[in-house]
Amino acid sequence: MRDVLVPLEVDMALPPGGSTLYSASGTSMGTGWSARLMLPPGADGAALTLALQRELDEIVAQMSHWEPDSLLSRYNHAPAGSWHALPPQFFEVADYALQVHEDSAGAYDPAGGQLVNLWGFGATRRYDQAGFYAPDAAAIGAVLAQRGASQPVLDRAARRLLQPGGALLDFSSVAKGYAVDCMARCLEQRSVRHFVVEAGGELRGAGAKASGEPWWVEIEGVPDADAATQAVVALHGLAIATSGDYRRYFQHGARRAAHTLDPRSGYPVANGVASVTVLAPTCMAADALSTALTVLGPDDGLAFAETRGIAARFLVRAPGGLVDTTSSNWRALLQ
Repeated sequence: MRDVLVPLEVDMALPPGGSTLYSASGTSMGTGWSARLMLPPGADGAALTLALQRELDEIVAQMSHWEPDSLLSRYNHAPAGSWHALPPQFFEVADYALQVHEDSAGAYDPAGGQLVNLWGFGATRRYDQAGFYAPDAAAIGAVLAQRGASQPVLDRAARRLLQPGGALLDFSSVAKGYAVDCMARCLEQRSVRHFVVEAGGELRGAGAKASGEPWWVEIEGVPDADAATQAVVALHGLAIATSGDYRRYFQHGARRAAHTLDPRSGYPVANGVASVTVLAPTCMAADALSTALTVLGPDDGLAFAETRGIAARFLVRAPGGLVDTTSSNWRALLQ
């Protein structure tokens, strides 16, 4: 029997009379995006689709580490001591990501791009390309030393970011979630209140279908998990994101070198966590926090979640199979 999660507060308002179910989709950030929504009478679905794509294109233009002309790439290659004025979207993501970095005592690091590249999970020298080899301890130590001496500084009052020299931002664990939030905001600004939007598996929902049913979604599961770990959630005023060791990885000796790296040690996480799922009001928070909790592990991560009221679910690999551990806020949503 699957767990069913329902928000503690539910707005019972239905879509306007005459609304029709409308679907939109496209590509962005190296993945697909989609939206299902109750289209109010007179609304233009094609125009909404274009507006959603424009939102995502703007996120790519600002935050992609794949695009050489993006704002993030320009910052990463800027000279030491240079200050960079930030547009609202970039500032919002940088502000939140650096706050999670501070709160997690470095377990989450939006400026860990050098480490990501070293392990083959960046835009170049990919782990799945010929000629790649895992870094040795000396290379990892050198990157950690440089990272410790190159801390980005966010001037919140002036909304600008200092490039100390050699700092490499990587927003891959937060920008996708933020993009989902931007899609939701785009719809709400156009008087669409009942929808579920998704990009690369990160989702956010609001309102309900014409029948009053919420937007039910299956929580992403670990591929080798049994049915007992399956769950569904009503995305009603909630966003969801999952970080898992099964998405991108390679075998490094006897270990699975997953794409989630511990910026404190310089190595892929090896704490037994197969996945962490977070439910939060915004997808940006769910995205970043699922990564931070994965790095912190089942003990420190659960304590972190409990202290901050985060609804989180850990699936941990153990000799007998996957162990399911959840925070009290997650359990409060169970029906």
